[in-house]
Amino acid sequence: MRVTQGMMTNQVLRNISNGYSKVSEYNDQLSSGKKITRPSQDPVVATMGIAYRTDVSHVNQYQKNVTNAYKWLDSSDDTLQQVNDVLNRIRELTNEASTDTYTADQRKAIGTEVDQLTTQLVTLGNTQVGGQYIFSGSDSANPLLTLNDGNVQINDDAIDNPDFSVAVNDGIQMAINVNPNQVFTSDLFANLNQLKDDLNNGASGETISAHLTEIDTHLEQVGTAQADLGAKTNRIDLIQNRLNEQKTVATKIMSTNEDADYAETIINLNTQQNVYNASLSVGAKIIQTSLVDFLR
Repeated sequence: MRVTQGMMTNQVLRNISNGYSKVSEYNDQLSSGKKITRPSQDPVVATMGIAYRTDVSHVNQYQKNVTNAYKWLDSSDDTLQQVNDVLNRIRELTNEASTDTYTADQRKAIGTEVDQLTTQLVTLGNTQVGGQYIFSGSDSANPLLTLNDGNVQINDDAIDNPDFSVAVNDGIQMAINVNPNQVFTSDLFANLNQLKDDLNNGASGETISAHLTEIDTHLEQVGTAQADLGAKTNRIDLIQNRLNEQKTVATKIMSTNEDADYAETIINLNTQQNVYNASLSVGAKIIQTSLVDFLR
């Protein structure tokens, strides 16, 4: 095969161009911190990078959901503690009013306070977090309780769909609310209304005392709801720890896949720069040779 001057020149120019491209590539890696800046540079790295970024994105969203769950659980627990305080106050008043030494006027005064405390329970039952009613089940856009002329009405949609769930991991939905059938029940408000009527209508101390058992039952229901919230909070803690571990692993794998190794890249850049400079030096000697040079 006959090798011509043009063939040598073209080969040298091609090699110089390839060398310069390598220098440029390593410079891009150092400036961007990434192994590639275009998918065409390494389709495998690019494809895997998309998958790893999707994993990290999913974990980030689940972490946001867990943060929102903590808000609901903390608000629910705080509200239930206030409900517990209100019911204990009603029990205390009921116990006092059951004493036969209390007059009708005194019992009416207690009935007025019981009415105000009942209204406070309605307010607590309609607690909101981020514009959502935390005791309304899946119907979180609407309040659980409505007070009309002293009568408390309960949202039927909330009763029929009591769970408000969020995704906390792949394929895992967790209810983060208090079941509306558990605390703010129709029995609770019916019992309080009857207590108020007995206080206002001159019922005997024995009749009023009978309400203590009912109040104790509702207090037990509140305690059960608080225990359930505690169990959910413990599970959310475990899920959060798991998500943190998943994010750490996913981020590390993603970094290994696409982040440039600075030490290695600098060595490669220096090596390629030396090769490029050498190719320029050799090319200058070859390309400058012409027929005129031979005639000399």
